[in-house]
Amino acid sequence: MKAMVDVDPQLVKKLREKTNAGMMDCKRALAEAGGDLEKAETILRTKGIAGAGKKASRATREGIVASYIHLQGKVGVLVEVNCETDFVALNA
Repeated sequence: MKAMVDVDPQLVKKLREKTNAGMMDCKRALAEAGGDLEKAETILRTKGIAGAGKKASRATREGIVASYIHLQGKVGVLVEVNCETDFVALNA
């Protein structure tokens, strides 16, 4: 297992704010990039795309349909949100 390289916490915070990635993911990306913020962002994006690719084939058989009618019935919206589990579908 690799030892974690010391990374400036301010850089981790900056990368986290910029990408919304987890703290440890940001720290690992910065360590891999040698402290280069732009390179770390690219690493996170590449890993995110790879992770999304793995999940793309999963079936989303659960979900919810919601509707909203506004302005005395003149404007309406119908939204379908799909998810993988009923636990998520039943969550507020």
